[in-house]
Amino acid sequence: MTFAKPVLLTGAAGALGSWLRPQLLARYGALISSDIAPIEAPLPGETFVQCDLADGVAVERLVSQAGPIVHFGGQSVEAPFHRIMASNILGTYNMFESARRNGNKRIVFASSNHVIGFHETTTRLDAESVMKPDGYYGVSKAFGENLASLYVDKHGLEIACLRIGTSIPEPKDARHLATWLAYDDLLSLIDACLTAPELGFEVIYGASANDRGWWDNNKTRYVRWTPKDNAERFAAKLLPNGDQRDQNDIAVRFQGGPFCSQNYDRQD
Repeated sequence: MTFAKPVLLTGAAGALGSWLRPQLLARYGALISSDIAPIEAPLPGETFVQCDLADGVAVERLVSQAGPIVHFGGQSVEAPFHRIMASNILGTYNMFESARRNGNKRIVFASSNHVIGFHETTTRLDAESVMKPDGYYGVSKAFGENLASLYVDKHGLEIACLRIGTSIPEPKDARHLATWLAYDDLLSLIDACLTAPELGFEVIYGASANDRGWWDNNKTRYVRWTPKDNAERFAAKLLPNGDQRDQNDIAVRFQGGPFCSQNYDRQD
């Protein structure tokens, strides 16, 4: 499938962005990649634009060149609030507002499972479950989802918010048996969002078809997506003696894992 203007990928120098660049380019024929950090060399058919998401003028200039947006840029882990605010809160506002001003209707927004991190692992969630962020990073992604809802309802944009679990080449610990999103499943999810006949506002959990998963996409309205991989094939390697973790450990008890236990000092 091709679009009238190139797909824009933000966060192109990050781990996911670096993997996605050639994949999106092969699928859609032209790509604008952007990051605050440089990349080594653009691919044939790719244009790279270095851009700080907190710079509204630069973001506006970037978005004006593009069609659909795959917005994966920003701070990707927990950090001090001022850093989160600049890249994830102001940066997401700049991206959505620039899209509105320039007529870029469709956006795939990398939200995060850390929007709902303080739900316990015994709870199964869907798109209508209450947000329970597990840190400043999770709060910033909750802001992004709410901002997306506003821009869909008030301005007619179409935005899919992907609550991405753990998207890495293969699971590294027991928690990932529930949260893992294989790269190929991530790509097929992005493609499903970009090519859906209608999108509106959609919240989708980004996880593979994991036997131990906590999330249910049965409330999605527009995007038809079926992940194919399953983290269970790594279970014997990661848990050779079964799951012997302390279920009262904050990082085990709650879905956000170590994001929940970081700086946790509640006394009760």
